[in-house]
Amino acid sequence: MASVSFKNAQRVYPGSTKPAVDDFSLDIEDGEFMVLVGPSGCGKSTSLRMLAGLEEVTDGSIFIGDRDITNLPPKDRDIAMVFQNYALYPHMTVADNMAFSLKMAKVGKEERMQRVAEAAKLLDLEDFLDRKPKALSGGQRQRVAMGRAIVRQPQVFCMDEPLSNLDAKLRVSTRTQIAALQQRLGITTVYVTHDQVEAMTMGDRVAVMKDGLLQQVDTPLNLYDHPSNLFVAGFIGSPAMNLVSAKAGEGAAKIGDYEVPIDRAASTKMQGNITVGVRPEAWRIVSEEDGGMPVKVTVVEELGADAYVYGTSGVEGTPDDIVVRIDARRDLHKGETIYVTTNPESVHVFDTETGERLSG
Repeated sequence: MASVSFKNAQRVYPGSTKPAVDDFSLDIEDGEFMVLVGPSGCGKSTSLRMLAGLEEVTDGSIFIGDRDITNLPPKDRDIAMVFQNYALYPHMTVADNMAFSLKMAKVGKEERMQRVAEAAKLLDLEDFLDRKPKALSGGQRQRVAMGRAIVRQPQVFCMDEPLSNLDAKLRVSTRTQIAALQQRLGITTVYVTHDQVEAMTMGDRVAVMKDGLLQQVDTPLNLYDHPSNLFVAGFIGSPAMNLVSAKAGEGAAKIGDYEVPIDRAASTKMQGNITVGVRPEAWRIVSEEDGGMPVKVTVVEELGADAYVYGTSGVEGTPDDIVVRIDARRDLHKGETIYVTTNPESVHVFDTETGERLSG
């Protein structure tokens, strides 16, 4: 096993003036499950492919352990890749697909079969070893692709959106299996996804990217509780954080005629135009007399254990949709108006111009 280090890595595609990945520095610990997440075109897959040797590194360097692998061919990097489309050979059985890379590496037949049997047991594929890929479901094919990576016993797993072809329910169960399997194997894993829920549930740490630049690296909970800028605040969390335009006041943010209390750390730094962030669960429903901000209910999304109210406020600076998490048994209806406020410690404050976090 080994650590992975990107040191000021850059990738500029021929004919382009703007780097797809720019000044990318990231240290991944031995045995860590690191997730790269961000919107389409943010550079996360390019970063992974640079590590795997499938994309040239224009500048900077990449290390696996103490070994500089920046210019090594993919076969010499001791990496196993799991692709989005599984990339299985249709004419081969599951066992042959899993053993193929070992065969190419001239590993003896007995050892090949032993490694395949061990991986099949881990992945619950023992009953499918003689089948062809076309006779398998999407989830089973995905497990075969995982098995092919496992039998190689690499130093690093690279996974490029391996669950994107699965249906929603299967994605949930499979991501749990992958996270548990990685923990058992202890192999350093770099996992790419555009799904921030997937990132938050699987990663030991999560690296958020935008426009080829690394925005923040932290544990899922710290990303959620302390986003470093407006982009991370809006991207991490489902439903997303409510981001409201406001003006700096005395210890409060002024949203139209309403005031939202702000913690002291932010109030000493903020001036002029600011953006206030409130998570859906941080709103409290109060009476109109208590000075709450009005939200006219558009939709109530019942989820059983809890519910989300989507509504509009009409107050200057508020977005088209304000999301409030409520108790599932609270009887609210479309067209009804509720009034909400929050606590100072639950409010995230950002500089509107720079996007920088002002809260403590």
